Amino acid sequence: MLGFPVLTALIVLPAIGAALVVAIPRTRPEIVKVVALAVSVAVLVLACYGLYEFATGTAGFQFVSRHVWIKQWGISWHLGIDGISLFLVVLTALLFPFALAGSDAHHDVKAYTAWMLVLEAGCLGVFLALDLFLFFVFWEIVLVPMYFLIGGWGYEGRVYAALKFFIYTMTGSALMLVGILALVFIHAGHTGHLTFDLQTLAREQSFSGSTARWLFAAFAVSFAIKVPIFPLHTWLPDAHTEAPTAGSVILAGVLLKLGTYGFLRFGLYLFPKVSHDLAPLLLTLGVVGIIYGAIVAAVQRDLKRLIAYSSVAHLGFIILGTFALTTQGVQGGIIQMVNHGLSTGALFLLVGMIYERRHTREIADLGGLQKVAPVFAGVFMLVMLSSVGLPGLNGFVGEFLVLIGTFISRRWWAVVAATGVILAAVYLLWAYQRVFHGVPEGENLKFPELRWREGAVLAPVLALIVFLGVYPKPVLDRMEPSVRTLVERVDRQAGTHQPSVAQGGHR
Repeated sequence: MLGFPVLTALIVLPAIGAALVVAIPRTRPEIVKVVALAVSVAVLVLACYGLYEFATGTAGFQFVSRHVWIKQWGISWHLGIDGISLFLVVLTALLFPFALAGSDAHHDVKAYTAWMLVLEAGCLGVFLALDLFLFFVFWEIVLVPMYFLIGGWGYEGRVYAALKFFIYTMTGSALMLVGILALVFIHAGHTGHLTFDLQTLAREQSFSGSTARWLFAAFAVSFAIKVPIFPLHTWLPDAHTEAPTAGSVILAGVLLKLGTYGFLRFGLYLFPKVSHDLAPLLLTLGVVGIIYGAIVAAVQRDLKRLIAYSSVAHLGFIILGTFALTTQGVQGGIIQMVNHGLSTGALFLLVGMIYERRHTREIADLGGLQKVAPVFAGVFMLVMLSSVGLPGLNGFVGEFLVLIGTFISRRWWAVVAATGVILAAVYLLWAYQRVFHGVPEGENLKFPELRWREGAVLAPVLALIVFLGVYPKPVLDRMEPSVRTLVERVDRQAGTHQPSVAQGGHR
């Protein structure tokens, strides 16, 4: 496969799959499902090939694909992957077949499946684009299928949730477009050539400190809405609660990571000095999100809404690690993106299974499920403990690195954030106790056990939860050079001192 355009194929393949699905008659939904699964599995195989061929120890972009698109505007089809984006691409490729195989559309399978494949193409495009115009195109493509998935296949309040999601994210996108155009034209005014190329714009920075702050703000608000960071989070619980099961899995596992990835790829890389100067503000918002999300999650009556608010807390940890601006913190933030996608995606799928069996997500209506479905309860407990951050499971690795990395540079933020780990244990263990412990009554007595098909879908994710908790070294080794280079760039532009490893870790 030498010379094969792997990254282009990753984007084009699900787009072709969506076109194939559209061509299949509505009377053959079983063929639609097979085609969609086959395409998404093929994308996963291609992503795993990229992971296998990825050169460890290299900080630069690999598998680069670059072709002139609109020459007079300096726009190109420029794709690349490094240690920062590698595992987010693999996570995306894993979660789409996981979501498609783990849940079914209750109507109009053809349209539902086509939108899912378009969404996959858009998400992969965001993680791979190295041209700002191309990045924005994929950023906007993602918005459309998720809007229709929530509004068309969600629950009772789906229209309200879809509109709220669209309005919030579209507002952020408008601000980012203004920031991209301003950045490009200011650069063109100083250099005489128009380009949207990320690496060129980062290398040939030509704007003052105040201009950089305004440009960073335009990008940061858009990313903060997508994450979402407190207090811009209010669209998330509604979208999660009303979205169909597969939509919730992808929303938690992939879409929220577009914002956190954006901060790394475009915030820190394009505006290193401003990122350093505004780090205390972003760290504070991250810590507030950790504590607020945990407290609000603890009082939720709807199990799905509880997990939605837990995402606000977990994403606060990712922001904390990112703006700690240490190698350990940023690595922790990236691996926590992957871990959150696995754990929370699996939790949403399990909650969807509970709803299909009981037609309710109210915690008060459940209880004693462990007595009648011990295997289901055991799987739920493993995933829940990974979300808590139990040592030996994947969630611990990310949170530990984030806290260590933050403690090196921002001690008091780390101390306050550590209380979020305790609060997470409180609300998740309490929810598990109310849903699975006790004596089953009424409809709960007939709660079905985990089926073989459901177990087969969950098995790869459960294996990764354990593997990443026990042996995260392969992941950390591949991301470390790119992370270290990014952190050194921020340090160099900000003129900060780099503590040595002997002093508590390198920056």
